[in-house]
Amino acid sequence: MLTSTEITAATIKTGIAKAKLPWWKMILLGFFAGMFIALAGVGATFGNIYGGKIAGACIFTAGLAMVVVAGSELFTGNNLMVMALFDRKIKFHQLLKNWILVFFGNFLGALFVASIAAVSGTFDSIPDTVIATATAKVNLGFFEAFLKGIMCNFLVCIAVWMATAAKTVQGKITAVFLPIMLFVLCGFEHSIANMFYIPAGIITGAINNLPAPTIANFLLDNLLPVTLGNIVGGAVLVASGYYLAYNSSHSK
Repeated sequence: MLTSTEITAATIKTGIAKAKLPWWKMILLGFFAGMFIALAGVGATFGNIYGGKIAGACIFTAGLAMVVVAGSELFTGNNLMVMALFDRKIKFHQLLKNWILVFFGNFLGALFVASIAAVSGTFDSIPDTVIATATAKVNLGFFEAFLKGIMCNFLVCIAVWMATAAKTVQGKITAVFLPIMLFVLCGFEHSIANMFYIPAGIITGAINNLPAPTIANFLLDNLLPVTLGNIVGGAVLVASGYYLAYNSSHSK
């Protein structure tokens, strides 16, 4: 495996490459990542019902495994790009462009899966569960959602960090498993996952004529505070902390 100093260098190099992607690739690869996370959410929903919370948490790890191994752009993992910014290898506008376009792509991908799953009848046997999950998320309260967003992306970025250390596919999948299982099991909040869970509840409610959260509930009561918390957990805690600790110019 790579050392922490080597992971830092690799993360900076990756951040430079991500910043240089054409805009359409950021959206396209963001779309794939949104699909991967959403598909893991579909599986985890059934896992929670038939196998319990631990089973659902284990199943959800497939999402980041697909992101890391198959290759795609995930907003929360891309919070680590601030390392390249700190190292003066990319500009702030490049970072912001990547985050905005990847976030948009993630949204499209997650919404695509949520729509297909709901309209295809995938949730016909569990509409109440899907709606209840969405409702619980929008009822968290701004500060609670923000704090849970911090803890979530701290673990997601640690998972990406550990996956970077691994030199084999098996190693990368194993590396992401425990941190992701941990954040799901603890009930922390992931902005991209919620782009699936809450729209799935909204659409399922509309199809079955059942009370469900509104789009305003989704965007203002959950996605906004969770996204801000994710940035703090990933960009401020993990990326900033490890850059100070392990960047070659600061490590001695």
